[in-house]
Amino acid sequence: MTEERNLNGRKAIVTGGSQGLGHAIAERLARSGAAITVVDLPTKADHLPADWEVAAIDLASETAQDDLKSLADRLGMVDVVVANAGVVPPWRNFDELDAKEWRHVMAVNVWGVAATIGAFTASLEMSGHGSAIVMASLNGYRAHPKQALYTASKHAVIGLMRAAALDLGPRGIRVNALAPGPVATEALVARVRKRHRSGGPDPDAALAAYAAETALGKLVTVEDVANVAYFLASNESAGITGAVFPVEAGLA
Repeated sequence: MTEERNLNGRKAIVTGGSQGLGHAIAERLARSGAAITVVDLPTKADHLPADWEVAAIDLASETAQDDLKSLADRLGMVDVVVANAGVVPPWRNFDELDAKEWRHVMAVNVWGVAATIGAFTASLEMSGHGSAIVMASLNGYRAHPKQALYTASKHAVIGLMRAAALDLGPRGIRVNALAPGPVATEALVARVRKRHRSGGPDPDAALAAYAAETALGKLVTVEDVANVAYFLASNESAGITGAVFPVEAGLA
């Protein structure tokens, strides 16, 4: 069966698109015909397809907003913006929170999303069917022990999405959020292994426990998340904005 290429002729920006969920989303949009530009750290973008454009931008830097605006000016009309880049900090007790770490995570996870959407607002408006998709999390509406910083940042992302949907709707731009639960990416597996070395559960047992908590009895895949991103990027979701889409096999 040939996959529909109904994003032919459209431009898509994916921040943090060199690995993990961002890379899977970029691949899914590319398979449907979109021209891809990945925004990521310069050290992470040397393995991407030759026909993808790469913009080396550090979203935590003081120049991030200006760098994003320069990219938007150069690209002109853009149809899809996926604000995916994010940082998952180490687990910490509430009395062990670190101010420097807090500022860095908030800069990437929250300001990075706001700056990305703001920089590309005019480009999305030119499209006439612009879609902005932000990467929230299960932690955007739930909390877990020792994850105060990550939880706060993802709650903020959902708030940003809802505000942006109201502000940008009159300009023909839709804004929605993906909220994955645990996904067995390389990054998640690495974090589970690190916790195991610090006295946490065996990695296989930890991943099995995550799966057992879901209604479907399994972890979602990167492809599951990417397929929902494709839906939100396409005209099939033309009547949807300001919504959060949980992709977590039934944890909520």
